[in-house]
Amino acid sequence: MRIDPARDALIVVDVQRDFCPGGALAVREGDEIVPLINQVIPRFEHLFFTRDWHPADHCSFSPKPQFVDKSWPAHCVQGTTGAEFHPLLLLPENAVIISKGVTSDKEAYSGFDNTPLAELLKKRHIQRLFICGLATDYCVKATALDGLKNGFTVVLFADACRGVDIPPGTVEETWRELRDAGALSCSTGDLA
Repeated sequence: MRIDPARDALIVVDVQRDFCPGGALAVREGDEIVPLINQVIPRFEHLFFTRDWHPADHCSFSPKPQFVDKSWPAHCVQGTTGAEFHPLLLLPENAVIISKGVTSDKEAYSGFDNTPLAELLKKRHIQRLFICGLATDYCVKATALDGLKNGFTVVLFADACRGVDIPPGTVEETWRELRDAGALSCSTGDLA
């Protein structure tokens, strides 16, 4: 698969310390995607990194999180170590950081939800989005579906995504849903 530097953008979704092993809301093997993402970053001129950037009293936080009802332990609180990007993730100077979930009363899984992402992509005349990151069944899925709704072609780097998979089977169902919605997938090794 060939990258068109003028019309393609890479969106790296929420590769933050709290979503990696040892973090407050760790995704199993979440850190294993970092080397794969680092391999493709230099291939793109247009780079966007989303991050959860929650206030300490965010509405999704619960002292007894149920996960399946979208209640979570406190994670990615603004200004904390857990909210930082994974320390080995490349963060080029030209990368645009998109913060989401920034208000106490509103959840935001998608990088497009109450952010300037769609506008920034359209100003740059981007047509195709390559998406990777954490977690497949939540923020990656929501960002990909919103990318399609905003008129972009969406390609997911399947090997550079990991999911929560609660309840079990959620990740598999997510891939079906994304395919049915028109998203494409490839491997990071498929880039020409």
